[in-house]
Amino acid sequence: MRPYSLLASAAAIIGLTVAAPLKDKRSTTVKDGVTYEVFEHAATGAKLEFVKNSGICEKSAGVNQYSGYLSVGSNMNMWFWFFEARNNPTTAPLAAWFNGGPGCSSMIGLFQENGPCKFENGASTPTNNTNSFNNYANMIYIDQPIGVGFSYGTDSVTSTVSAAPYVWKLLQAFYAQFPQYENRDFGIFTESYGGHYGPEFAYYVQQQNAAIDAGTVTGEKIPIVALGINNGWFDAAIQEKAYIQFSYNNTYKALITKSQYNSYMSTYTSDCLPAIQSCASSGSNSACQNADNTCYQDIEGPLSEVGDFDVYDIREPSDDPYPPATYQTYLTTSSVVKAIGAKSTYQECPSAPYNKFSSTGDNPRSFLATLSKVVQTGLPTLIWAGDADWICNWFGGLDVANAITYSGTSTFANKSLDPYTVEGTEKGTFKTVSNLSFLRVYGAGHEVPYYQPETALQVFIQTMQKKPISST
Repeated sequence: MRPYSLLASAAAIIGLTVAAPLKDKRSTTVKDGVTYEVFEHAATGAKLEFVKNSGICEKSAGVNQYSGYLSVGSNMNMWFWFFEARNNPTTAPLAAWFNGGPGCSSMIGLFQENGPCKFENGASTPTNNTNSFNNYANMIYIDQPIGVGFSYGTDSVTSTVSAAPYVWKLLQAFYAQFPQYENRDFGIFTESYGGHYGPEFAYYVQQQNAAIDAGTVTGEKIPIVALGINNGWFDAAIQEKAYIQFSYNNTYKALITKSQYNSYMSTYTSDCLPAIQSCASSGSNSACQNADNTCYQDIEGPLSEVGDFDVYDIREPSDDPYPPATYQTYLTTSSVVKAIGAKSTYQECPSAPYNKFSSTGDNPRSFLATLSKVVQTGLPTLIWAGDADWICNWFGGLDVANAITYSGTSTFANKSLDPYTVEGTEKGTFKTVSNLSFLRVYGAGHEVPYYQPETALQVFIQTMQKKPISST
């Protein structure tokens, strides 16, 4: 049973009043031959239902895994898949992974990037990933908002800002079920639209922690120690321009001529940028929707069609089969769905949640200021990018990193990139000042851990260790 003070804390999350200690309920139930563990949180009425050690994905002996649902609101069932660390799980830190979209499943990261298993050479079943992030940390992969991946129920999230409280509630419910992780170092790692998610989720956690200290919010403090965002979408004003720059001057192949470059830059200055500035100044949904539409129609859309290339890996044609999408078929296999305790049909990037974000013009809303606030707190922050990605390219990522406002801004912006090595082999270029690091990863597309798994694991560990990245 949880201590009374923590029951009261959880109750405060949804506005309940606790007059006396209540008893949580733990039970097991068997459905179709699968054993589910059920945890009912008395103070909040939240119900957690999950399967332990399904035998799917993680095959390492003695490494526990849990998959299932945490309720974060009325008819709001958020899917999680948790893997204990392969090494020292009782003392290892905890990290959460979020894929972007908006509205894409974190099973992408689990099966294509940094989870315990991966698909290789056209195989229909996964094999062990020796560079899994759970080599070092206890990892939780979260499908959010509701409607994404295996999450199901009522989706009331319409923006990055409105998504953050539900992620916090999920982590509170996770701590209620697994209190042994409450005081572990915690990190947020994300990519793509994670340039929105990462800063906002980290900032919200920090604000809630401060409110808990001040006594205005009751709950479990989340000891966040790291933020990592690869190939993120942070700031449209900077990154729409980077589409043009990268298309003309990347190290792999020029997509446009000098004349086209000049033409696109003129259009950016006359049409796209003013629309983004109007979004920022008014903050209205209509102005931000207009900015989104204008910049896509004038810049991103046309540039994405200037040649036959994969926007996630400029080296490959548009029908690039990598990373393999095999995992999607795997996650709709009835035996797999049954084993992991899923209760909905898997959807990688469904349109409904995405459309809700579009309705508020969330995409062109900048999270550079929020990212700056997070870095100003001293939180170790890594901005990194595969240099073959076009859609959230490293040109834009570097310009965003250089624009972060903190005590080291001038020094960081004026510092050159140095070689970054993994066991003596150069894998990219980087710079670091105080708690902020930037890394360009050679030969990697949008999903960096897929293309450069050893590099990804090294920078993940270094950032989770609360220190700047460094060569080995």
